[in-house]
Amino acid sequence: MNQPIYLQPVFQERIWGGTKLRDLFGYSIPNDSTGECWAISAHPNGQSTVKAGPYQGLPLGELWTSHPELFRSQSPVFPLLIKLLDASDDLSVQVHPDDEYAGKHENGELGKTECWYIVAAEPGAAIIYGHAATSRAELEQMIYSGEWDDLLTKVPVQPGDFFYVPSGTIHALGKGIVVLETQQSSDTTYRVYDYDRRDKEGNLRELHLDKAIDVTAIPQVYERTEYTTDEVDGLVKTPFVANSFFTVQKWEISGNAALPEQEKYTLVSVIEGKGCLRTPSDEYTLNKGDHLILPAGFGAYGLEGELRLIVSQE
Repeated sequence: MNQPIYLQPVFQERIWGGTKLRDLFGYSIPNDSTGECWAISAHPNGQSTVKAGPYQGLPLGELWTSHPELFRSQSPVFPLLIKLLDASDDLSVQVHPDDEYAGKHENGELGKTECWYIVAAEPGAAIIYGHAATSRAELEQMIYSGEWDDLLTKVPVQPGDFFYVPSGTIHALGKGIVVLETQQSSDTTYRVYDYDRRDKEGNLRELHLDKAIDVTAIPQVYERTEYTTDEVDGLVKTPFVANSFFTVQKWEISGNAALPEQEKYTLVSVIEGKGCLRTPSDEYTLNKGDHLILPAGFGAYGLEGELRLIVSQE
């Protein structure tokens, strides 16, 4: 199949959500507390569907199982989940398990290693990344004593920053940040601290302290990573991460770029600009907020316009 598969996102209401997914990307969001756009997702808690073409209306999970030739993957489930998050308020401080722990304690769910590309950030915005505890006993003591200012590491952010967040990392998005998140296809989160917020019914949100203490990596000191760019044939690539979970790159096009055949299926999110994707037989528009899959074996193609893309593969 030599045509891209455009996907219709699923939106999730969150206590910390807002309207930036509409304001920045033009999405029709369900309410003014929309925190997450599950853009490329086959997770049962929110599946994106094919927008058009021969598979129109098909949930991604069903496409994965019924047409494996489009993916040529060894994974039994679609392994990745691409989200846009609008942190209009602080997210809870949390940590995710790895595959082994999640498989044992969360009914076979995958673990959750993830990464963030900062799409937008208000002046002074920051994330929490890492902690100061030097032993599990000290971590437990500081959590149960509520020594959050001493325990948690706060890191200022600006648009264009990238953060790799492996399982076991204590982390949180701060208020005023929009990110594109690439992660394992998992919805398992252990909440460590939630600023004593209450839900719509007035209840404190559940914490998962025992599991969080179990899975948190120690020590955990934040170190900023510098990324290099590579320009080839009109395409500026910034490789961010490549490991057994995913590869993630930023692609920037200003004019024309020629791309070879894609051996692996490729996930593409347009985070800025507009343009088109050209194959020998067709042309497809690319607009900010589009999310698509180039199937395995997708032939040589061209990109044209002013575009910033986040591109990932399993």
